[in-house]
Amino acid sequence: MEDSGTSTALIPLLERISLDADDATSRRVDLPDGSRVWLVGDYDDARTVLTDPRFSADDQIPGYPCLLPAPPRPGALSFLRMDAPQHGRVRRVLTPSFTMRRIEKMRPGIEDATRRLIEDMREEGPPVDLVDRFALPLPSLVICQLLGVPYEDHGAFQEHSRAFLSTDGTAEEATAALTALGDYIRTLALRRRTEPADDLLSTAVQQQEAAGMTDEDVVAMARLLLIAGHETTANMLGLSVLTLFEHPDQLSALRRDPALVKPAVEELLRHHSIVRTALGRVALADVLLPGGRTVRAGEGVVLGIKRANQDDRFLTGPGGDGVDIHREVRGHLSFGYGMHQCIGQTLARLELQVALTELLRAFPGLRAACPLEDIRVRHTAVILGLHTLPVAW
Repeated sequence: MEDSGTSTALIPLLERISLDADDATSRRVDLPDGSRVWLVGDYDDARTVLTDPRFSADDQIPGYPCLLPAPPRPGALSFLRMDAPQHGRVRRVLTPSFTMRRIEKMRPGIEDATRRLIEDMREEGPPVDLVDRFALPLPSLVICQLLGVPYEDHGAFQEHSRAFLSTDGTAEEATAALTALGDYIRTLALRRRTEPADDLLSTAVQQQEAAGMTDEDVVAMARLLLIAGHETTANMLGLSVLTLFEHPDQLSALRRDPALVKPAVEELLRHHSIVRTALGRVALADVLLPGGRTVRAGEGVVLGIKRANQDDRFLTGPGGDGVDIHREVRGHLSFGYGMHQCIGQTLARLELQVALTELLRAFPGLRAACPLEDIRVRHTAVILGLHTLPVAW
């Protein structure tokens, strides 16, 4: 088992080196556990690593960089850590639930949930913590409905998710949180065998034999979706609102023209790249990257998504290297790329678009309720986010 100091130091180190604006090249770096890996910050190199089958996502292969606080366990992160063809068999179980048509049918429900949360904020009165009262509950409600998880249990699974992703704790604590989440999902899955419902967990249970999945595979898949389905969108929503506060000209433009919400969401996703350094691979053979560096078989790779998303191709227009919600951002890597590209990206985009639209419509005077410099970014986690965001209107 990893020394707890390793996991605590890992993310700050990777944040520092991956955000070095003076060097976008792919290069070797040392991790706190003593391993030496490639940090890939060049955009073309990153896309190659994410699509070339000579790079494996299997964290059980020697040389794979351990990027999470808990040590890798076989199958614990489901299809996220699988290669073809196993990856495809598992992912196909989920694909029908995440088509654009299926997600668009969820829009009325997401809009209703958003408006209810806004009314709760209005009744509570300012100042309100946007993270606690809006950014976290909204995606939690949505993923609970999709998976078939009772929302009244959200406090417990959110606590376990935070513990698993935090780099402040020990590896033992992260492992315990992952186990607790698995036990919780396992109980629900057993119930779905005799009491199926119109939800994704029921679908997975019904199709697991055809997909060659064990009971533990179903648990791991549902657990991954539960963690990723609320943590990423919740953190991205809080950061998006803060960024608009920091750029009042962009906020004013979005208020004047709500149709800008789609490009605004893409630009904010690119700008923050909240899963900045949590994507790893290991080379199965020698590979010459487009940038000229050769990764040897058995060498680990860490994707510097934030650095790749600062490629010059994204920084055209008057906004330069800052935030510019008017530019069309296509091809950013915030949802990954290739066959492992985030299966929930369409849902995440819809939630962010609806949330920002409804927030600014309901509160034309939405503003931070404290000095912006007092708002703390949560760096001690695999996913970038905010501790709190006090707002008024």
